[in-house]
Amino acid sequence: MITGLEGVAAKARKETKLVFTSLAHHVSRDLIKESLEHTPLDSAVGIDGIDVGTARKTFDQWIEEMEASIHRQSYHAPAVRRVWIPKPGKEEKRPIGVPCVADRALQRSVATVLNAIYEEDFLNCSFGGRPGRGQHNALVTINEIIVGKEVNWVFEADLKNFFGSLDHGWLLRFVEHRVGDPRILSLIRKWLKAGVMEGGVYEDSEVGTPQGGSISVLLSNLYLHYVLDLWFEKAIKPRLVGECYLIRYIDDFIVCFQHKKDAERFVDVLEKRLAKFSLTLEPRKTRLIEFGKFAERNAKEKGKRPETLYFLGFTHYCTTSRKGKFMVGRKTEKSRLRRSMNNLQNRIREARHWNVGVQIDRINRTLRGHYNYYGMGGNYQSLEKVYNLAVLYLRQMLSRRSQKGHVTWELFNKIREKHPILRPYLKIPYSEFKRYAML
Repeated sequence: MITGLEGVAAKARKETKLVFTSLAHHVSRDLIKESLEHTPLDSAVGIDGIDVGTARKTFDQWIEEMEASIHRQSYHAPAVRRVWIPKPGKEEKRPIGVPCVADRALQRSVATVLNAIYEEDFLNCSFGGRPGRGQHNALVTINEIIVGKEVNWVFEADLKNFFGSLDHGWLLRFVEHRVGDPRILSLIRKWLKAGVMEGGVYEDSEVGTPQGGSISVLLSNLYLHYVLDLWFEKAIKPRLVGECYLIRYIDDFIVCFQHKKDAERFVDVLEKRLAKFSLTLEPRKTRLIEFGKFAERNAKEKGKRPETLYFLGFTHYCTTSRKGKFMVGRKTEKSRLRRSMNNLQNRIREARHWNVGVQIDRINRTLRGHYNYYGMGGNYQSLEKVYNLAVLYLRQMLSRRSQKGHVTWELFNKIREKHPILRPYLKIPYSEFKRYAML
């Protein structure tokens, strides 16, 4: 962390109700330049059409005016460019906002400053969009809670159109609990009201915050910190009889309970709580299931199959170890596995006429990314499916390069000896779980 922000973090940690009235000077020219340097060169451009390379070259030409506009509260936040990306395993698409490159660097800089405060405030149950915390930490923490704590019921939930539903009034009130610098508050208001541009048509932003900018991730986390995390910790947990645990990754969250009655009481009040802040649950992704040490046994007694839990791209299920102890198994969720396989096939097909070594290097990069995310203890078989597809499909594509170009297995194995295809590996084996857990 930058030295000046260490003092901000120390104050935030020591004085939990302190309102910071002077923060804008931390959003310095050097910090904005550093944020710009961390922006990948191949990042999409905003409505101004200026790419990262050009923004870096012309930095000295635009930074002075940006700095001045911040301090006189006249900064003009450009509208974000809306693009649509496919949702995993679905035909519908998700809107993503692409800010202009310079604006993106400023957002990242302000988020860095505010993170110094909010990282001291955010609770341990929150994982998404936070420094040093990611999906693997959330997944391992869930595993440790379900295996090691008295958990028998799990409520899994997803918020409907979360980013598009944030109430600006409530959000600004939440920000003002800790931030009193009018220059920072002005920037946040400008970003919330910046609007969206799609196909040359401008739309006002009365609610919500577009996905895509650094500030949007921080603000969404802040919103749910007050709406859900603190409420659960301060108002819900003390009123329940048994153990209960919340794990949230941005707008996806699960709550683990010891007793079913506690879970039902929570579900009853949750919708009212969310409605107060203009949020609703997505019915298709929200359910209460029996999941834990006794779930499989109870399901068999009822003549049913035990329920499975879906979270962050994995299907979690109840099983036992070789020694007969309860454990949580996991495998890549079907739609995610299908998407990964389709993506791999497309990459092999596109590169089928390239040099074989270059093709396999491209395949290995794709496989490495897949293994690094899905390579968790218990999921090796799913990784093997992707690897086997890569092997079979590459041989098939090589055989189609010409009419007489059939590649026998003998020849193909010689190619693989010279240019090996990356074998599956576990990024986080069971032996590493304790290190990633954040209880």
